[in-house]
Amino acid sequence: MRTSAGGLIMGTSNGTEGGRFEAHSHRPTFLELFFDLVFVFALTRISARAFEDLALETGGAEFQRAVPGAARSFLLLLALYAVWQGTAWTTSRYNPYQPAIQVIVLIAMVGSMVMGVAIPRAFTTGGLAFTFAYVTVQISRPLILFLVLRHRPQRFLKLRMLVCFTCTAPLWFVGAYVDRPFTAVLWSIALIIEYSAARFGWPVPGMGRSPSSRWDIAGAHLAERYQQFFLISLGETILVAGFAYSAIGFQPGPTVAFAVALATSMLLWRIYFHRAGQVLAEAVAVSRQPARIGQSAAESHLVMVAGVVATAIGYELVIAHPSGPAPASWIVVVVGGPVLFVLGRARFEHDVFGRVSRARIVTLLALALPVPVLLTSPALASAITVLVILLGAAVADALRSRGVPPEAAAPPF
Repeated sequence: MRTSAGGLIMGTSNGTEGGRFEAHSHRPTFLELFFDLVFVFALTRISARAFEDLALETGGAEFQRAVPGAARSFLLLLALYAVWQGTAWTTSRYNPYQPAIQVIVLIAMVGSMVMGVAIPRAFTTGGLAFTFAYVTVQISRPLILFLVLRHRPQRFLKLRMLVCFTCTAPLWFVGAYVDRPFTAVLWSIALIIEYSAARFGWPVPGMGRSPSSRWDIAGAHLAERYQQFFLISLGETILVAGFAYSAIGFQPGPTVAFAVALATSMLLWRIYFHRAGQVLAEAVAVSRQPARIGQSAAESHLVMVAGVVATAIGYELVIAHPSGPAPASWIVVVVGGPVLFVLGRARFEHDVFGRVSRARIVTLLALALPVPVLLTSPALASAITVLVILLGAAVADALRSRGVPPEAAAPPF
């Protein structure tokens, strides 16, 4: 066992890059849970922003506003997720009780709060605040670690990360000053570079890269962090539905829509945790490449969280306008959110078990087939249809596992 930098690192001498003390608990710290609370707020701001784009649509021009609006909201979600993920990986690779790591978490928490506040006007007057907060968080993390780490491979990795975020920073700042269409283009390029760099080991010309097989992480800690982030997104759906319903009052249509929203959130929770969501930590533990399964799970959770956020937007639309004809873009959100969730859940199942059950494929087909009919139906009909299909998926999961031993994790990595 090797330690350095005042107990910051845990690892072996086999050349892995990063780690933490095994003596410390794998459970997330209270500071990390405090950090997560900011994301409940930030996700509600994304939902509110997308709801404004959709709720104001009329006539045949709805998709001209809906598609760019949805793309911009997804762009902001990617930025938020990048901040959360970078912080979660840091506390899973290094001792989260060390002052340097706690400073990183605090900077990320403040930056995420500023980003959340700026989200509604991120492509107009709030662009500079959003950019400054994001860039500060992403640059400060590798910079602090580069200064406090002593092991050369670890410092070299942080240096490559620092180079990457420094190179994309001008794209963020220029994007904050130009007109809205160009803002989205520049920020998209920056995020593509950053996500690709993380996926391929932060390659920098002349400095090499660090494949994930060399990363040493506390798998149980990281697994629990992803589970918690999914619960955060579910909590956001409850908040959105509750706010939307309380603003309208106890009317029959909104009341039914609110009940459908709550039931749908419960089913999303049930489907997630049965059974892949329960054994993610086990899958990481038995994998020969725990960092690689962590990377794959990160991508799967991004898809699931995007689906849950879209589902929350659908709740708000249905509660506000349960009856009468609904624009096609509303139905796409109401049905498309659960479709995204199931797609991410299927990929997550492959991460944990190395296969995808037929129930996921059947659920996707069942959600897609009624869409042509739902496009001419009230929004509440779409929400009820989704609820029934997800209920069938949850019941199928329960019946399939009834009376048989729990399936053990068997990751493909």
